[in-house]
Amino acid sequence: MTKPNILLIITDQHRADHLGCYGNPIVRTPNIDGIALRGTSFDRFYVATPICMPNRATLLTGRMPSLHGVRHNGIPLPFTENTFVEMLAAAGYETALIGKSHLQNMLDTPPMIGGSRATRRAPVRGFAEATKLRLDASEYEQETPAAWRDPDHRIALPHYGFRHVEYCGEHGDLVVGDYSRWLAQRCKEPDRLRGPENALPPGRYPYNLPQAWRTGMPEELHPTSYVAERTIAFIEAHGRGERGETPFFVQCSFPDPHHPFVPPGRYWDMYDPRDIPAPPTCRPPGPGATPAVRSAHEEREAGRARLDTPAPFAIDEREAREATALTYGMITMIDDAVGRILAAMAAAGRDRDTIVIFTSDHGDFMGDHGLLLKGPLHYQGLIRVPFIWSDPTDPASAGGRSAALSGTVDIADTILDRVGLAAFNGMQGRSLLPATRGDASAGRDEMLIEDDGQRTYLGFAEPTRARTLVTRRWRLSLYDSAEWGELYDLEADPQEANNLWDDPRHTTRRSEMMERLARQLIAGNDRSPSPTRIA
Repeated sequence: MTKPNILLIITDQHRADHLGCYGNPIVRTPNIDGIALRGTSFDRFYVATPICMPNRATLLTGRMPSLHGVRHNGIPLPFTENTFVEMLAAAGYETALIGKSHLQNMLDTPPMIGGSRATRRAPVRGFAEATKLRLDASEYEQETPAAWRDPDHRIALPHYGFRHVEYCGEHGDLVVGDYSRWLAQRCKEPDRLRGPENALPPGRYPYNLPQAWRTGMPEELHPTSYVAERTIAFIEAHGRGERGETPFFVQCSFPDPHHPFVPPGRYWDMYDPRDIPAPPTCRPPGPGATPAVRSAHEEREAGRARLDTPAPFAIDEREAREATALTYGMITMIDDAVGRILAAMAAAGRDRDTIVIFTSDHGDFMGDHGLLLKGPLHYQGLIRVPFIWSDPTDPASAGGRSAALSGTVDIADTILDRVGLAAFNGMQGRSLLPATRGDASAGRDEMLIEDDGQRTYLGFAEPTRARTLVTRRWRLSLYDSAEWGELYDLEADPQEANNLWDDPRHTTRRSEMMERLARQLIAGNDRSPSPTRIA
């Protein structure tokens, strides 16, 4: 059987409902919508964890964060973990990563927490951690800005199975890595285009949103354009001659629409915030609000909120409309880039034998419950992301939609299943191929979402550790450092505005969901390595 090519397009911090094909009536995404028309869109697709590094590691390994070890940002994916990309490379695929990786730390900032046990005694040399794995070794520092300050630095290959890497780190107009060198070849003073200090005068709308500035970076030099250009170059190189006989897997990874909110050129003024409705829950917290939501609003009102970090903060309706408008601009720029990539693929004769996949690593509150960015509150806008599977050799799936409960953890096994490779022992995902072919019984009864953090915020007493269970109707979330929890009826209350945790009428439902969560935690225990003897 001829192995198909695979193009995996992944965006950063992109909600499912921020696409036309997922019902959004305002944002213009005709090219991504076209992928959906030619494939299957998944309506109940969830992250394994709502933050970048651990969910990207889950995508590559098909394993939950508690197993692959990247519990939160700041922990590199150990090279001892197998990835499906390595398996594709071993099976003869050319493998490439163009854009954001974030399998290792992309900041030089020191960690906010250390070991889990406080002690007055100094650790014995070599025994500070439970394992002998050294994640502070140089091989795990390849994506940091410090590494890229060396003019000769390159990502050592293969990188988690990728035999070709053109790297982007950070977001907006602050991206570094291979992109910086590409930019320097096209601009004499590239740093004069970056950051709020080099921003252009305001456009037709006077934005007043934290982490937003009208970038001086022109469209053609923006990281989104770079990712598209370099992805096209890779596809064209594999569309002719002997190399064209070798199947390829390319991960096209855009750093946007992640904050800061800085779409370039025409995309800055493309959407008027006044034309965008604020979410219905974007309001001051009512009597039923969780302590975490209440804490965020109280901090903002008291002037104590940090508005310049990745941590979530409270916003008002105007800020929600502004953030959404600028995010839509970034998304439409990505959609235009996707259109160029798909056109180049067709020109190279690769549209007939290339599976196209579209997804994101997590969402954004984007004004839901008066919050912005991301954090350990598992509202649907944060944990539900798009997943579109388009296989040109399977026209029966064109224009399909699947309600199968599924998630990022399933992507690896789905790709391996499609190319005829067996999953390794310990992979927790399930192939979604039956769902792409209309199998109504495909998917799961529930999805587990893990969340461990470094930060102490939102009124929690210590860095948060949360576990969420999502079923076809219900969502339950439990926090280890809080006596309160969350229980929502997603069918009757899709906005998750009515927390039923303490409602005596739902005591039985809460107990049932707690038992199901416990069983999922047991089922999620590692089955790797396999035993070598009975004893």
